[in-house]
This record gives sequence, structure tokens and C-alpha cells, in this order.
Amino acid sequence: MIRAFRAALAAVFVMAGGAAMSETHMKILSFDDLDGWAADDHEAARQVFLNTCVDFDAPDWQTLCAAATGIEDARKFFELLFRPVLIEEKDKSALFTGYFEPELDGSLTPSGRYRFPVYKMPREAKGGQWLTRREIETSGALQGRGLEIAWVDDSVELFFLQIQGSGRIRLPNGSYIRVGYGGANGHKYRSVGAELVRRGVYNAHQVSAQVIKNWVKRNPVDGAELLRHNDSFVFFREVNRVPAHKGPLGAMNRSITAMRSVAVDPKFTPLGAPVWVEKDGAGPLRRLMIAQDTGSAIKGAQRADIFFGTGDEAGKAAGTLKDPGRMVVLLPIQRAYAMLPESVL
Repeated sequence: MIRAFRAALAAVFVMAGGAAMSETHMKILSFDDLDGWAADDHEAARQVFLNTCVDFDAPDWQTLCAAATGIEDARKFFELLFRPVLIEEKDKSALFTGYFEPELDGSLTPSGRYRFPVYKMPREAKGGQWLTRREIETSGALQGRGLEIAWVDDSVELFFLQIQGSGRIRLPNGSYIRVGYGGANGHKYRSVGAELVRRGVYNAHQVSAQVIKNWVKRNPVDGAELLRHNDSFVFFREVNRVPAHKGPLGAMNRSITAMRSVAVDPKFTPLGAPVWVEKDGAGPLRRLMIAQDTGSAIKGAQRADIFFGTGDEAGKAAGTLKDPGRMVVLLPIQRAYAMLPESVL
């Protein structure tokens, strides 16, 4: 049975671009090997796991999802039905970063305060490379076409909303609308932080999202030019199906949870799988999270992006995170052993 499952699993990895798996080392650990495991809130992790496990297709994962509410003790649920698997790549160290959902002040109608439009994607921008950011902002190509979802009061925050890809807009009456990624203009992202370093304004270790925001606001003319250094321009869509009090949609099309959801590389970590995070550096973190999102910069077996939540405080915390550590994936028992080379069985 294990041999058959191994063959099927190998086929899945090949189909998913799993050639990179040949450069990995895998080791099954015990739960005693997980630093801080006993002290975590396993029930909180189980509730987040339940949010997306209903979408699993594989029979072994479906079985675990069905059993998730049948075992009263959440810690026992994970320890009985999973095995911790450490997956590492040759010559690649672990790296944890953070991300968040921006929250902007805006309005459904323009005014002297709310002057910066959040655009839907125009037809002509679909399917290829279109105008650059500079051309979009200076040519008037989108104006007067009914493509505005809302108007916000801060062009710098709008720029970072495009980088994050989703966010909430707080309206004057206290209600919210949520916007999600709706497409892009087809140009590659160019880092404005790297450009500030190239110009000698800052050293690389000094640059963060907040530093960039502060510099642009102190230098409005040069700041506008700096942001246009990034040719990429992101369009949005209104996300109506997610209540404002819940987190944004992740890659599994379900709401993600602050400090319990993590973005991973699905070539190595199955979406929906529990992952044990041992983040070192400032403010060490030991916590069971669920792999519910992905990101274009999140590549590798030990690369992860922790979701910090919504708003400015979450953004400040996420923007400073760049720490080493270790991530361990919790896999169904049979799947875990099937992944190991036959020589170690």
C-alpha cells in the first residue's frame, strides 16, 4: 500500500513541477522535537484548519477533515493523525517574512479629499502587456470610463495596496468595502526600495515599507517619480462575499486568519496543511499555522509569509519581519512516510 501511494505521490510532484524535490532533504520528526509545541493553542489552529480542509480533494486529507471535530482534544487530533515532516532544500536557509491587509480611507464618490481612484481592469489590458504605471497615471487613459471602484485619500497607501493585492476601504459612514486583485498591466514589478538604495538614499538594511512611505510623503514630487519607477500597475475587483470582519481571501478562496494563516510555496507544502512555525530573531514565535495562501515571492521549502491581519499596526509589524528559523509541515501519517526515500524505511 505504501509503495503504491509513493508512486502516486511521485506522479503528483512531477505534474506540479516537483523536479525541485530532488534537491530536498526530508525527515520525519516527533512532536517532542517541535520547540514549544505543548504550549500552543491547538484548538485555535484546528478552527483555522477546518476553514479550508473541506476543500481537499485527496482521500487521506478528506478523512482527516472529517475526523477533525470527532476528537475532543485538538492537540491529540494533530498528534494522532499527523506526522511532522521537515523539508529542506540544499543550500537554502529558512526565511520568514510578514504580510497584511491594508486599510485605506475612501469614498464611493470623488471629492477634494478622496482624489485617487481604485480602478477595475479595462478590457484592453487583459491578456498582455499594456501601458506602464507612468502612462496610466499621466495619460488619462482610464478616466471617465466608469472603471472606478472607489476613491481614496492617499496615493502612497494606494501604491502599497497594489503591492499587497487586496485590502479594505473604510467609507465615511463607517462601513467598509473589500477589494481584491483583479489583474495587472503585464509589466514586471520593480522595487522602489531597491531604487532608493541604488540612489544612495538608504542602505539596504534600512529600507522597509514604512521608511519608503515616509520618504515619499516628505518628498511629494520626487516621491511620485519614485513610485513611477515601478512600471507594474494592479487593478482590483470588489469582493462582496467576504464580510468586513473576516480576513481577506487567500489562495484557497477562503478567508485567512491573522497569526494563524501562512503563505507558502505549494510545490513543497500542500495548501491547507498545518505547518509548525519556529521563527527566530526579534520576538521569537512558536505556533501552529495553516498554509492557506501563496505569494509570487514565496519560493522554497523553508520560505513562508505570515499573515499579520488588517490595518496600520499589522502593516508595521509585518513590514519589519525578516527572520530565520524552521518550518515543519504536518502531513497525514501514510503520506508522510510515502514521501521518504525507500532507503530510510
